[in-house]
Amino acid sequence: MSQLELALEAEISARHLSFVETGRAQPSRDMIVHLAETLAVPLRERNAILLAAGFAPVYAERALDDPALSAARAAVDAVLQGCAPFPALAVDRRWNIVAFNAGVSALIGGVAPELMAAPNAMRLALHPQALAPLILNFGEWRAHLLARVRQQIAACGDAGLEELLSELLGYAYPETIDLSPHETDASGDPAIVVPLRLRAGETTLSFISTITVFGTPVDVTLSELAIETFFPADAGTSEFLRAK
Repeated sequence: MSQLELALEAEISARHLSFVETGRAQPSRDMIVHLAETLAVPLRERNAILLAAGFAPVYAERALDDPALSAARAAVDAVLQGCAPFPALAVDRRWNIVAFNAGVSALIGGVAPELMAAPNAMRLALHPQALAPLILNFGEWRAHLLARVRQQIAACGDAGLEELLSELLGYAYPETIDLSPHETDASGDPAIVVPLRLRAGETTLSFISTITVFGTPVDVTLSELAIETFFPADAGTSEFLRAK
């Protein structure tokens, strides 16, 4: 985005923006927040920018069990339970699972116990002692998940995410797991989404995922919270889950 494009988008003087960028003008706190909003800077990084400019952070960061977030936590629980029996889970910015419903419980019975001590959605999906051996289109799903982590790192530069990505890339898989990032659809129909195809005993489950976020958060924790729901991609999967 050019300086002029940003000035037009933010509805401010291009001359003033130029002075701010070159250090000839000191931006106010409101100007910093306004430019950050225009550029869709995440709330955590907005606080860091404000501190660098000599201002106190604007956005609070509370624990999810803080009484101030009780309404938000209730909304998260309502979405999770409302999606049952289909799997749904809530994750923080580093993919740590903070809540999940019974649909998820039905799929993770064979996961190594040590991975459930502090469950992380990326580890559960990609670790060779978790769901990886059960994912029939593992190479395709792995490529999709790694791309999402890389996009997050590009947006925020979070060191914890960089460490997680390094860990995920370091997993060693047996030869029986195909790491090819491309899956051929046996039906011959063009794909509309990247599915998750999971083996459950003699049954193949197929899911499409959706992500829900809070629309207007002003708390760092809420802004980084996401609920991922896995809906059946076919009637067989739906029937299997409803029978659980």
